[in-house]
Amino acid sequence: MECGLYGPDGFFTRPGPGPAGHFRTSAHAAPAFAGAVATLVRRVDAALGHPDRLDLVDVGGGRGELLTAVLAALPDDATARVRPVVVELAPRPAGLPDGIGWTAELPDDLEGVLVATEWLDNVPLDVVEVDEAGDARYVLVDGAGEERLGPAVEPDDAAWLATWWPLDQAPPGARAEIGAPRDAAWAHAVATMTRGLALAVDYGHLREERPAFGTLTGFREGRQVLPVPDGTCDLTAHVAIDAVAAAGAATAGRPAHLSSQRASLRALGVDGARPPLALAHTDPHGYLRALAAAGVAAELTDPAGLGGHYWLLQPVGLSVEGFLS
Repeated sequence: MECGLYGPDGFFTRPGPGPAGHFRTSAHAAPAFAGAVATLVRRVDAALGHPDRLDLVDVGGGRGELLTAVLAALPDDATARVRPVVVELAPRPAGLPDGIGWTAELPDDLEGVLVATEWLDNVPLDVVEVDEAGDARYVLVDGAGEERLGPAVEPDDAAWLATWWPLDQAPPGARAEIGAPRDAAWAHAVATMTRGLALAVDYGHLREERPAFGTLTGFREGRQVLPVPDGTCDLTAHVAIDAVAAAGAATAGRPAHLSSQRASLRALGVDGARPPLALAHTDPHGYLRALAAAGVAAELTDPAGLGGHYWLLQPVGLSVEGFLS
């Protein structure tokens, strides 16, 4: 998975349009999503007392689409203080505004907002399967996608499973995805902040509703495909979001806040409501623009689609009160 996504010819590191050329995420549904993130940034900025430097970091930022749109939605008094940075392993794309930084490593001593939209689902992890004897064993895969069962799960991974994805009552063939690397990645991201808010947006599940056979899959050119780790497709697995939240909260020393994207975006002014029909008579062009915006907002808040994402807000040195109200 690591090689297929981030190796020399990996899905995210090879030249080209990046993720936007293969699938649509909330970050690509700008400006509605970007506007909501900009509203959140303004609220965090106010909670921080409008510091002279306001960090805005997008982890796994694709080709900088979201950060570019968020900057365009911020007021001038904020953009003058913002230090925007995309964290991405791919080379810096041509045409990205000069004011946006580009780095392969997370900066530290951040004061502001860190955003990770559909990043954690691409942090590589191990998959395990219960064998006929009832033991959890790693699933091994070659470059052609052929699978076989490998050795028994190691103690650290067994401990994670016991806490977050128990398999002791699972039948043979049941699978789990060991989310410890995602927990560590999120804890590291939170640790880079001195004050502010870390936001993760992703598909996920909770302990009481883990999928019996896991979620690992692939995407290529808008279609779901087999998760073959050859660099030609996205490899993604839903996030054990409660485990990630616990890791971030332990790092920050403050509770995390979990909500759905639907609820979060509505709290930030995105609701998908159709414009009043009377507007079609008084301002036909304005009505069509508002109708198009409502369609995008409805896509973002659809509970069966992007609206089913989790929003994980982790405050650092702040209270989360008021950010989504």
